[in-house]
Amino acid sequence: MTFDNFIKIIPKIKETEIDSNASHLKMAPSFRKHLLELTKANYFNSKKAGVNVVFHPNNNKVYFTLILRNEYKGVHSNQIGLPGGRFENEDEDIFQTALRETNEEIGIDPKKINLIKKLNNVYVPPSNYDIFPFMVYTTEKVEFIIDKNEVQEIINIEIDQLINCNIVKTKGSQISNRYINELVPAYKFNEHYVWGATAMILSEVKDIFISVL
Repeated sequence: MTFDNFIKIIPKIKETEIDSNASHLKMAPSFRKHLLELTKANYFNSKKAGVNVVFHPNNNKVYFTLILRNEYKGVHSNQIGLPGGRFENEDEDIFQTALRETNEEIGIDPKKINLIKKLNNVYVPPSNYDIFPFMVYTTEKVEFIIDKNEVQEIINIEIDQLINCNIVKTKGSQISNRYINELVPAYKFNEHYVWGATAMILSEVKDIFISVL
């Protein structure tokens, strides 16, 4: 997809409504339903996090950005995710959280980011985070500035890769710092496996694009 064509379909993307729960379910691990039942009381005290699916041009192609997080004491250590982070009291709203964190982690100026639409929330029981995802874009080629304290690697994926990507099953223990002794659905982009909440969000993005193309 060219970036010019992407700009043209943004109005359609904004208006499109899909069954986001069905999209998420495609990439949800088999144990997710059981885990949600076990932790449903925790949801009312969950922490809020805002993340961005940032679309940007490179040679007139459309890319979005994932990050490989550094190792730290936490359930999402050394995992692939979307730029973003926890809501802070000084943030005006959760979208401002996503903008601030995206700037801090990968250096994109919030003033150059345009909102397309909010996606459906995804609750993550192991960390008790309620994730608020947003589809956003910038018309300028991005010069990334990495916060090396948080980000180990930037992974730029062409949107056509996601649209055409098949779901694979991989051993959870091989792609997670947690012991998960079963197969989980994932997207494989080159050598990187994307699973869990990030894959669920990307599944919604993928279905939105398919519905407007």
